[in-house]
Amino acid sequence: MGLTKTEIFTDEQNKIAMLFKVLGHPARIAILQYIINQKDCICNDLVGELGLAQATISQHLKELKNIGIIHGSIEGKSVCYCINEKVWNEIKKEFHIFFDQDVNIKQCC
Repeated sequence: MGLTKTEIFTDEQNKIAMLFKVLGHPARIAILQYIINQKDCICNDLVGELGLAQATISQHLKELKNIGIIHGSIEGKSVCYCINEKVWNEIKKEFHIFFDQDVNIKQCC
């Protein structure tokens, strides 16, 4: 979270903010959607599929791996990626809890 004082926020608030930050880039969403739509691990070149540079894709894959939503295995000269279903479901649960909060709107605006 950069220069902000993350220690004054709860662990839950920091975790949700980090998830939003990582998932807040359209290239990462495109990568996740591509992997999900393959219904299997992907070992092929994402550059051809997404039209981004290899270095850019590698950086986005690294960020997704850091939060654990994808994991990879080495097969020959390729790294194969798939969705980590356990982490995927944990993130879904976190977002559901966050967005399931009741909002009491008063006439303020």
